Amino acid sequence: MAFEDKTLVCKDCGKDFVFSVGEQEFYAEKGFENEPVRCRDCRDARRHSRDGGEAREARRMYTVICAECGKETQVPFEPKNDRPIYCRDCFNAKRS
Repeated sequence: MAFEDKTLVCKDCGKDFVFSVGEQEFYAEKGFENEPVRCRDCRDARRHSRDGGEAREARRMYTVICAECGKETQVPFEPKNDRPIYCRDCFNAKRS
């Protein structure tokens, strides 16, 4: 199927935008059946407002001691006393 650039109208701002050949190929590859209805700026604004409008809060990290090597490390979850916590190196070594 040969694609050609298409000019579409944004449903939010009413401006024309180009649905490029590359974007059409990407949509076809992913199996998307509908063309985009918003321009890039309106899609970005919508995504930004959906995420709360502000930069996401940094993930809280907890400092712990690795149960294997004794090295101090940080993890993105609150540790529980019933399970050992490993540093990245020890965790990867145990996984493989």
